[in-house]
Amino acid sequence: MRKQYLCARIYIMNKGDLINAVAESAGITKAQAGSAVDAVFSGIEASLKAGDKAAFVGFGTFSTAHKPAREGRNPSTGKTIAIAAKTSVKFKAGKSFVDAVN
Repeated sequence: MRKQYLCARIYIMNKGDLINAVAESAGITKAQAGSAVDAVFSGIEASLKAGDKAAFVGFGTFSTAHKPAREGRNPSTGKTIAIAAKTSVKFKAGKSFVDAVN
């Protein structure tokens, strides 16, 4: 397994690593695990696109937040610029997940 490190101590798990972990844990092929991981991600994405939340007891809740359009400043020139409205994704970790990490 190839590991990516942000710095000397922080390992970054990517989608391929997750697929390998699911395949090994569930005793299925990597292709089946890849399909399962893609299905989970697609389900969460569809829920958020519809304006709903995706809540997983013990793990956490994915939700969206609307950020209205606003004015900002270009730090180089000091000119006022228009920043477009957007929808951002939020994640709140569940208590069991937080306790497991700590």
